[in-house]
Amino acid sequence: MNKIVTPKFGVGASVRRIEDNAFITGKGCFVSDVSPDGVLHGYVLRSPIAHARLKIDGLADARAADGVHLVLIGEDLKELGDLPCVVPQPQIDGTPPKVPPRRPLAEDIVRHVGEPVAFIVADSVNAAKSASELLDIDWQPLDVIVGSKAAMQSDAPVIWPEFGSNQAFEFGVGDKEATEKAFANATQVTELKIVNNRIVTNYMETRGCIGEFDGDTGRYTLTATTQGGHSVRGIIAGSILKIPESDLRIVTHDVGGGFGTKVFVSTEYVLVCVAAKRLGRPVKWIGERSDHFLGDSQGRDNVTTARLAMDADDKILALQVDVLADIGAYLNQFAPFIPFLGLTMSTGVYDIPLMYARAVGVYTNTLPVDAYRGAGRPEACFVIERLVNQAGIDTGLGPIEIRRRNFIPPSAMPYTTPAGRMYDVGEFDGHLQQALENAGWSDFETRAAESRSRGRIRGIGLSTYVEACAFAGSEAANLELNNDGTVTLLIGTQSNGQGHATSYGQVVADHLGIDLADINFIQGDTDRVKTGGGTGGSRSIPLGLPSVEIASKSLVEKIKKLAGAQLEAAEVDLELADGAVRVAGTDQQITLADIATGSTDPDETSASGLFEQTEATYPNGTHICEVEIDPETGVVTITAYTAVDDYGVMVNPLLLAGQVHGGIIQGSSQALMEYTYYDEDGQLLSASFMDYCMPRAGDFPWINFETRNVPSTTNMMGIKGAGEAGTIGATPAVANAIVDALHRAYGITNYDMPATPHRIWQKINSVT
Repeated sequence: MNKIVTPKFGVGASVRRIEDNAFITGKGCFVSDVSPDGVLHGYVLRSPIAHARLKIDGLADARAADGVHLVLIGEDLKELGDLPCVVPQPQIDGTPPKVPPRRPLAEDIVRHVGEPVAFIVADSVNAAKSASELLDIDWQPLDVIVGSKAAMQSDAPVIWPEFGSNQAFEFGVGDKEATEKAFANATQVTELKIVNNRIVTNYMETRGCIGEFDGDTGRYTLTATTQGGHSVRGIIAGSILKIPESDLRIVTHDVGGGFGTKVFVSTEYVLVCVAAKRLGRPVKWIGERSDHFLGDSQGRDNVTTARLAMDADDKILALQVDVLADIGAYLNQFAPFIPFLGLTMSTGVYDIPLMYARAVGVYTNTLPVDAYRGAGRPEACFVIERLVNQAGIDTGLGPIEIRRRNFIPPSAMPYTTPAGRMYDVGEFDGHLQQALENAGWSDFETRAAESRSRGRIRGIGLSTYVEACAFAGSEAANLELNNDGTVTLLIGTQSNGQGHATSYGQVVADHLGIDLADINFIQGDTDRVKTGGGTGGSRSIPLGLPSVEIASKSLVEKIKKLAGAQLEAAEVDLELADGAVRVAGTDQQITLADIATGSTDPDETSASGLFEQTEATYPNGTHICEVEIDPETGVVTITAYTAVDDYGVMVNPLLLAGQVHGGIIQGSSQALMEYTYYDEDGQLLSASFMDYCMPRAGDFPWINFETRNVPSTTNMMGIKGAGEAGTIGATPAVANAIVDALHRAYGITNYDMPATPHRIWQKINSVT
């Protein structure tokens, strides 16, 4: 492992986020803070029924209501294209998935509660809501199907009759025939059915958008809460509005959390643009929390049957995984790719020579499901870590030895999995051992005895995970030296609260010898930043920072060349510090401001950087959770949590810890409390924070977090993505701890998330 020296700035320094002062003092700029002159307000009327034909009357009354400027329904938008699914991953037979049309507003049939059916624009939101009540909608209910298993029954109502069934796709990864032979020759087989519960992808700031149209230029401007405007622009312009990309500008200001859901193009983004053009005035829509629960894509929702084949020495011979993925009523933007991506990570950190993993996507009358923090990798990790844990129970080896016996050793790196993933480095037993020591694993029995003395049961569980992130690609960075001696950085990622300005700024400040406050950070404007891959898949720092590094070094060379000519000194004798270039060992210097003003060629005072990565990075680690359960109430309390992770080279340990803590809370919350519940009529019963449980600080102990880093060999700077990893390691660690407690006390070896008090109480009382 490499020791990193931490300078004032630069890679490895724990610099506090420079963005936070504005956020905590109310000086941030979110889309709700933006109000162009003459702005009107939009309201989306959503279906209260999960599946029905509809006919809308009362349009004249609604359009004539006080303060109303426009009422749009589906038939008013015939010229628009569909909201597309942009990654129709090929099925096993090579054909594309069955992708239904998805209109900006439902036209004849609604297929889930919350589907948009009308858009009302008025002087105020309240005026728009009042007008929506004048619409007389004739709903003719159709049969409803909820739940992937029910949707696959031969007599199930078919949501899209033209497809003949509710199956949307079938993917397969691995060698099916060889895997079946390995199972036939196995000494031991462990099997487990695993439910990965559906969750609402809650973030702090709900989505919002403002549409503007310039009649003179024919250009739209969309201000929206995105995770990157360039992909949003491409889809809205090319697929829906059917205009050149140059005729649409996307602006994103501060964003309060994204977690994948703000990557997607949502119907409101299109509606405000259309309305703005028709009215000649800006139109603003700010989503309420109910809009999020009923209108935004949701996460997870897999039912998986998984099997491990082992030999007489308890070495894993093969893995079988069968996933039933509920993808809702439509195929959302990346929806087919998420289960497929999960299949490719099925074997985790284990040396499993053979595998066959299959995923079937199923349409139901529920909100579409798409990428949510981790996007397929948390689902895959949960399966393999629960399954290996069960194998430890079945073989008697326990959770530690079963893992050690089957880890991919460092000597096997680089290692290609049977799904084609190439792990470049990894020392899995190293972080397992460190985590065991940090968590006090050897003293657990003492703590368990103390819990028993109080009528409680105690469990300890672990997960050893690996994920793929920062996938092959690039993110260009551009630097400009300004006349006042400051530097402007332009880059096409989009911070949703991660601290990009600080992380990128550390490298710029270190190379140019300036303060972080002297760096202007430009993101979120497709007119100013010409290209961008946005933020998702933990790509921003691993792909963006090397480009910033390249651009910084290039700009330093240009500055030294200009300074050398004016100081009459060799470039090798020059150094940058305190906003100036000086001759080392002397008092001769010239400020960056003087260098900038003295140049008439912009190319002399600007630089670009582009790092292209050809393989993903693979962060990994061990998480250990300890829980205490009250058998009389079923209440589960996390009493301790330990994480030891490998993120390669750490850019900012302080910001990294924040990302990890947040991810662990999200993953633990899914295991303990979050649950999206639809009844048999397709009504979302957990449609508000009154009914949907979210984590609070008091629900968790302090997280004991350390790193044991091995630099990536596929990344120029050795960095591995970190934004999703906490979520991936946490859910199985918590679940395995709960299972350990239940198994020790009652012989119970499985439970379905979330571990609500009622569910755990029922589980205990089913065997007592």
